[in-house]
Amino acid sequence: MSFLFGGRPQLSSSEKIAAAETEIEMVSDMFNRLTQSCAKKCIPPDYREGDLNKGESVCLDRCVSKFFEVNMKVSEKMQNEAAGKQGISGGMGYGM
Repeated sequence: MSFLFGGRPQLSSSEKIAAAETEIEMVSDMFNRLTQSCAKKCIPPDYREGDLNKGESVCLDRCVSKFFEVNMKVSEKMQNEAAGKQGISGGMGYGM
């Protein structure tokens, strides 16, 4: 009954596994979007060398950095909005 007093309810093993699987899918999806997007922007389709040149390396580095920066900002905004909604619905009008 910890959920009645603000604690999180305990998850069963199957719920933990499902949450881990969902997290792995999300990370895999993010990685795939990152590699597709940055490769499309930074690596020409008619590459002639097996190794990246300096310009391609710098482009990929910046692209990955920007991708993670935007991802973090979006995640923070979503978490703040979710916390705000929970605060509004979870307050139940006490002290207001």
